[in-house]
Amino acid sequence: MGREKSMSKTVLELQEITKSFSGTPVLNGISLKAEQGEFITLLGSSGCGKTTTLRIIAGLETPDSGRVLLSGKDMTDTEPNKRDVNTVFQNYALFPHMNVEQNIGYSLKIRKRPKTEIRGEVQKMLSLVQLTGYEKRMPSELSGGQRQRVAIARSLINRPQLLLLDEPLGALDLQLRRQMQQELKRLQKKLGITFIYITHDQEEALNMSDRIAVMMDGRFQQLGTPSEVYDSPKTAYVARFVGSANIVYGAVECVEGELVRFTSTDGSGVFHCRGNRFEPGRPVTLAVRGEQAVLTKEFEKGSRGLFGTVKEKSFAGGMLRIAVSLHNDLEFICSRHGIDSELVPGDRVRISWEPQNACPVDLDGEERI
Repeated sequence: MGREKSMSKTVLELQEITKSFSGTPVLNGISLKAEQGEFITLLGSSGCGKTTTLRIIAGLETPDSGRVLLSGKDMTDTEPNKRDVNTVFQNYALFPHMNVEQNIGYSLKIRKRPKTEIRGEVQKMLSLVQLTGYEKRMPSELSGGQRQRVAIARSLINRPQLLLLDEPLGALDLQLRRQMQQELKRLQKKLGITFIYITHDQEEALNMSDRIAVMMDGRFQQLGTPSEVYDSPKTAYVARFVGSANIVYGAVECVEGELVRFTSTDGSGVFHCRGNRFEPGRPVTLAVRGEQAVLTKEFEKGSRGLFGTVKEKSFAGGMLRIAVSLHNDLEFICSRHGIDSELVPGDRVRISWEPQNACPVDLDGEERI
């Protein structure tokens, strides 16, 4: 992240936060530390607790238990306007009767700052978000991306320690969303402000974050860098949610140094144990990325791998997606760049992978299929 560890400063700390609504647990003892200048994304499906976490940090909700610390100071029960925190929402929340300049400078105006100072700070923000010359435009005269930039500039003008972003790009089309991802990351690195960002879009999280907290049922399933979360998922849920990995179930047959041979429902394969200890007969759950799997139409009897029948081929974003039906109606998805393959539905195939490309994961309470 371009900063010395000795210079790091903990801006936000969540300590064992719990929260329930009408007796239903929403957060189940989550803890998190965010350092100065970090971009941390809370990633998960709807209802996992992302927005509730953000609202507790902002002071819009009070946790049932646990503490919220900002720069080491307990702010758990402190009012929102007394926290050095700003929030950017998906719906922009701009004042429709104010022009761009008035929207951005509003917080300085209510603090009774001199007009010349407000004007100067607004110009700096406009330059930062690349909207110089738009001062007199009304929100209704702006595109979605421009309105979002105004909302960001308004949140940044006070230079808060912490900026919370609640799915701010969710209403934009795909091309503009990707452009704004780059813009947000550029702004964040230039200003050195800590960002806590929430989304259900895994691509967005992987592209923008220094660290990702994958949430499920009010808990952090995994907290790590994009590479750690993608390449070494800890649970089946993380593997499926981030990158849509295939989950393979089996049992250990034997251990050969750092390689473990396992038998699965459909065949056998060999995978790298990554330092874990396995014993013969022990159940194993593996995550295998579709792009790391190899499909072979011609194979010898007794070959190792999973065996199935090509079900369908489809294309998405320059990727060829091949679905293979396995035993008991299970499905394995293989993907690769390009739009062509000699395989057709009905072909019998073998699925294999390099040992290091199969990652052991915990089921984390999930039922074995």
